[in-house]
Amino acid sequence: MQLQKRIREAVDEGVLKSGDTIPPEREIAAELNVSRVTVRRAIDDLVKEGLFTQRQGAGTFVTDRIQQPLNYLKSYTEVMAERGQLAGSKWLDRSLGLATEEEQKALKLTEVDEVVRLYRLRTADGQPMALELASLPRKFLDSPFTVSVSLYQTLAENGFRPVKALQKIRATSIDAKRAELLNIAVHSAVLYIERLGLLKDGTPMEFTRSYFPGDCYDFVAEIRNPGSEDE
Repeated sequence: MQLQKRIREAVDEGVLKSGDTIPPEREIAAELNVSRVTVRRAIDDLVKEGLFTQRQGAGTFVTDRIQQPLNYLKSYTEVMAERGQLAGSKWLDRSLGLATEEEQKALKLTEVDEVVRLYRLRTADGQPMALELASLPRKFLDSPFTVSVSLYQTLAENGFRPVKALQKIRATSIDAKRAELLNIAVHSAVLYIERLGLLKDGTPMEFTRSYFPGDCYDFVAEIRNPGSEDE
């Protein structure tokens, strides 16, 4: 559509910047001399493409995508700090209990081993950005209440920060409960990421499951030809 092209150009040229709220449909329709139905269809299509984001009760705005490299192991707090944003957490659960079968398999534990669980909504400048559930063997983190904002900072202070990690990423849709926490529509596309943090000797010490809204993140990885001269 011609209208979609004009809107994309406005974003490309910086007339509409990342994070900007889109004017009401009636204003766009009046300024461009088109019907509100045409405007609504164009905006809906651009939301589907990921150029715009709609938040319940907040309106429509230009998607401010976060580029998170997969080549480096950084905490959420560190990534937000590099962007000049303040990382925060809303604690949903902090507990200590016996490892589940899933945790036993990932962390190489037995049914009598205890784990610390940290479940929280991660925010940036107060806005919901991700849901994160981390499980750690108790020998690496004795109490779930020792973590304030950055888990990795707390682990580093205790001498147990992971030095590498294995990650699995897949697309999925969000259920009603998680959608409400992230302030997105039910069944919205999200990225589900499992991360297994490892110590230098390969010991697994962190098993984290996270949900990231698909319209907010770009995960970037450098890939090389195994036969290239740079190897």
